[in-house]
Amino acid sequence: MERIKRAGLVWGTMCVAVLVASGLCTVQLLAEPQAAQGAAAAGAARQVVGVIKAISGDSITLKPDTGADVNVTVKDATRIVSVAPGQTDLKAAKPIQASDLQVGDRILVRTVSPNGPAIDALGIIAMKRSDLDAKRASERDDWQKRGIGGLVSAVDAGTGTLTITVAAAGGPKAVTVETSKATVVRRYAPNSVQFDDATASSASQIKVGDQLRARGTRNADGSSFAAEEIVSGSFRNIAGTINAMDAGAGALTVMDLATKKPVVVKVTAQSQVWKLPPQVAQGIAARMKGRGAATGDAAGGAAGGGAADSARPGGGGGRGGGGAADLQQILGRTPPGSLMDLQKGDAVMIVSTEGSDAGGVTAITLVGGVEPILTSPNGQGVTLSPWALGGGGGEGDAAQ
Repeated sequence: MERIKRAGLVWGTMCVAVLVASGLCTVQLLAEPQAAQGAAAAGAARQVVGVIKAISGDSITLKPDTGADVNVTVKDATRIVSVAPGQTDLKAAKPIQASDLQVGDRILVRTVSPNGPAIDALGIIAMKRSDLDAKRASERDDWQKRGIGGLVSAVDAGTGTLTITVAAAGGPKAVTVETSKATVVRRYAPNSVQFDDATASSASQIKVGDQLRARGTRNADGSSFAAEEIVSGSFRNIAGTINAMDAGAGALTVMDLATKKPVVVKVTAQSQVWKLPPQVAQGIAARMKGRGAATGDAAGGAAGGGAADSARPGGGGGRGGGGAADLQQILGRTPPGSLMDLQKGDAVMIVSTEGSDAGGVTAITLVGGVEPILTSPNGQGVTLSPWALGGGGGEGDAAQ
């Protein structure tokens, strides 16, 4: 029995290491200790992690991080505890009742049931939605206070040093971003606009042309930045006219002015859509004359975030950024619209995921009513910031 207990402790420690990144840490919580520990020793126990979608009596509908929904049955003997986000010391886990669980809570369910749409819970570890929201808000504030972002212009793989171009009051500025073994590096998935979908990465995977956002400490003159956390991604800026659209399906086809080829753009619930009033677009175009368009993407702005995305680095207009900064600042103050505000023939500017399917991308930000900007002398040099994703961050939310 003592050997089984030791094995259970090791199992719990391993789960902490595996699940901290997803916002959950776990300990061996079993409704029937001897039987369940025996199952664990035999390798039959498994765990499912996700968000509570619905609760009905003793049944929980769980939306797992991967795969289809699972119906979880909570037994009288099921042991349930609550842990704080980021908690790694499992001794602080607090016992709670099934009635304390709520829709939106993130939970880990331990079970010996076979794979399938229904499982019985041996133990449940919960992170309360209110606690997660509070942690996300705190992280968003920290990204705002200690964040920097821009376009990667150089990579030194030997030293792990990156150079980014950021928007600044006197024009674009080069900043050296220093990484270390302790730097947490994540990268956006090719077809996802959610910061939570960003996967573990390394500085060696960052390349010239990527968008990068870092959180850490900058030196006195702002020329160097010691990064504690980095999120990067390859994004695409598209400017063109709408050739066809299906608002019901959340899709439109845009003729890209740069490539002269049609691009299928998917618009999801996480995408942000605006249509600028004519006088606003004309005002931006007028201010661009005589001072040039931004060569960067105003990624040096503040971090922000939607509640759905944990600590997603957010967008914002950089000062002195020309057309890009003007447009980004206006979008930051304007409530988003929907695809119903757009129609065939409208001029649009889009920042999207890189995309993994030929000809298809997912919109992060889509702005209509921009014909005065695109037809101005410097208009096609203006790009949008991917960090405006979901109202900010992240990362919801979009490094997000």
